[in-house]
Amino acid sequence: MEEFYNKNYKKFMLIPLVLFLAAIFIIFSHYQNTGDIVSKDVSLKGGLSIEIFTGKQVDENLVKEELKNRFPGGDFFATKLVEFNTNEQNGIVIESSDVQEEELKKAIENIIKIELKDGENYFVKETSSTLGKSFYRQMLFTIALAFILMGITVSIVYRKLIPSAAIIMAPMLNMVTTIAVVDLLGFRVSTASISALLLMLGYSIDTDVLLTTKVLKRKEGRVFERIKSSFITGITITLTTLTASIFAILITNSIIIREMFIILVIGLITDLISTYIMNAGILRWYLKNED
Repeated sequence: MEEFYNKNYKKFMLIPLVLFLAAIFIIFSHYQNTGDIVSKDVSLKGGLSIEIFTGKQVDENLVKEELKNRFPGGDFFATKLVEFNTNEQNGIVIESSDVQEEELKKAIENIIKIELKDGENYFVKETSSTLGKSFYRQMLFTIALAFILMGITVSIVYRKLIPSAAIIMAPMLNMVTTIAVVDLLGFRVSTASISALLLMLGYSIDTDVLLTTKVLKRKEGRVFERIKSSFITGITITLTTLTASIFAILITNSIIIREMFIILVIGLITDLISTYIMNAGILRWYLKNED
């Protein structure tokens, strides 16, 4: 295994490179089509979030299409509300922008054929476009600041350019790839999604610090043995977290919680590639003369 890895680790590093380029292409294409790198929900874009509770079975796709036909200039998203720990529908959530509440309320009543009463079966939350854009800018600033602080920290700890750069490149690959997959899946990014991305960044930097510390700071054994030891520890942590995250996705009925854990799962899978193929390969190349 060691001989095979030492001969082919540079070839393996093409995998994260191709992944990064593909992710950049997907994000750029999404930007060309929508004007932004991700699709945003009303918490980041501004608009109305309406919860409607009814015992009737409502087809959320039909409601969405009907609203688009009635309000061609509006942007709509609809999903089912289900009972906790069951799959029984008890309502629907509709998100919209560029439409007035009263007009939208009347249209929904006509589509699903029920009378909507405020505080009984109809609850609405409005986010102004200015506030939503402000949240979005602050979230982007937070992510950028996280990368800057990570760069400063690892530079102080390791005092070596290439290993420090590799640690920062790994979460960057995770972030770009996760955003690309989110675009492919058609997710609408919310404040909860941004929180999941920040959690993913923290997890990614943790596994890379573990790898780099074992390979650089410890001198016992050959470089491959130290990489292998770090991999065994890291994969155990990652698989444990993946199992818990997938279980949470399967049992929760909360749209927000499911969305957060899906993003974490994507990030965890990408982290295996960025840490143990890209970062490990860079460290092996950096220490090529040590063994």
